[in-house]
Amino acid sequence: MWCHLAALAGFFVPLGSVLGPLVVWLTQRDKSPFIDQQGKEAINFQLSIMVYAAVCFLLILILVGFLLLLALSIGALILVIVAALQANQGIAYRYPLIIRFIR
Repeated sequence: MWCHLAALAGFFVPLGSVLGPLVVWLTQRDKSPFIDQQGKEAINFQLSIMVYAAVCFLLILILVGFLLLLALSIGALILVIVAALQANQGIAYRYPLIIRFIR
């Protein structure tokens, strides 16, 4: 659960959305295979969001990127909360449409 919620650090710290889950995963991954798997999932999601946000910034030039960036931000926040709630119940959560950087 903390791997998913640590992504909210991005609201306060630059790159915190990736660094938060990364720190939690690196310090807690040996405690449980579930934590290891969910940590990878959270990091992959945040890295994917960064890639998608970069594309949205490029699309701002044709005036559609701002709306896509807004939708991406709201969607990411909702998915992080859903993932944290699922992980808290012991249910493995898989984010939709992510790039698997870490396997």
